[in-house]
Amino acid sequence: MFANSRGHISLLIGFALFGGAAWAQISAIEGDVTGPDGKAMQGAQILIEREDMKGTYKGAKTDKKGHYIYNGLPLGTYTISILDNGQVRDKVQHVRTKPGDTVPVDFKLANAQAAAAGAAPEQEVDRSMSKEQREAQDKRAKENAAAIAKNKALNDAFNAGKQALEAKNYDAAVEAFQKGTELDANQHVIWANLADAYVGLGSSKTGADQQAAFDKAVEAFQKAITLKPDDPAYHNNYALALARDKKFDDAQSELNKAAQLDPANAGKYYYNLGALLVNSGQSAPSEVAFKKAIDANPDYADAQFQYATALSARLTTGADGKVIAPAGMQEALEKYLALQPNGQYAEAAKSMLQMIGATIQTNYQNPNAKAPAKKK
Repeated sequence: MFANSRGHISLLIGFALFGGAAWAQISAIEGDVTGPDGKAMQGAQILIEREDMKGTYKGAKTDKKGHYIYNGLPLGTYTISILDNGQVRDKVQHVRTKPGDTVPVDFKLANAQAAAAGAAPEQEVDRSMSKEQREAQDKRAKENAAAIAKNKALNDAFNAGKQALEAKNYDAAVEAFQKGTELDANQHVIWANLADAYVGLGSSKTGADQQAAFDKAVEAFQKAITLKPDDPAYHNNYALALARDKKFDDAQSELNKAAQLDPANAGKYYYNLGALLVNSGQSAPSEVAFKKAIDANPDYADAQFQYATALSARLTTGADGKVIAPAGMQEALEKYLALQPNGQYAEAAKSMLQMIGATIQTNYQNPNAKAPAKKK
């Protein structure tokens, strides 16, 4: 009678941290550079290095008024440095950009000799430097240049992967993120996005190809969590990948970890756990999971309904032929209707209440609704 009220419960996959709108937004940094003589410093090189993931942006220089600007930066946190002959003269760290806004970062070089572009700072004009020291300095400069090129390639690969993932071009997304992991295997955000790409790829396949993609997703999430084990969203999304890979016990363990790491959202994580159990045909354990979800958040309407549905597996019939509901079932259904009187499960909830002989109210009052203003 109530098969359609349960069906296949949707999981809360919105916990992923990599929303398409956020990554695509760009920003800018600009400022003025003044030398120790108080005059605008022309031709100073600007180096911008991303802190929240590896990425380096170079090429901006100050104009004759000592002004610089760098447009097209992804939203993030940056270190901005002034370079003179490849050497850092001053820097500002932890600069957070804003969508659509230009962030001002000015420099006053109190401890450097103002010079034209390419001129060496005073300490570099050292005639006593040995051949070996000069060779070591040249080597460091080449290594820095290689690091900058690598970081640009890494950032390009990440952005290409995000574009492909947003367009649901999963093969291209996998290829781009895989390239990113090869450039730098210590970026947890790239491994997590690679995992998401494999999940999408698997969802578009069948048979052995689907299984292979889901297995790859699990491996990529393991890499991300190894690098950042305290991220609850990674554990949540890893659990969903495990469930698709039919590893339900491991999925339950990961969702429990997510709830422990993020108690404020524990209700949603436990709901996901209940959904996994229902979808794998494990009704009794799902009852416990949904109960944890409503214990964490009593106003979680869908969890209230699913808890009642799980309890319905324990309905019994008395000697008089009346249906006897287990403790908590009626309360959960009434709570759902109070929270969502016109929700997707409203009619099913009313039918279940009628079946167990409960009185169905004409109107349910949402406990969180504001009281109407009193007439003056």
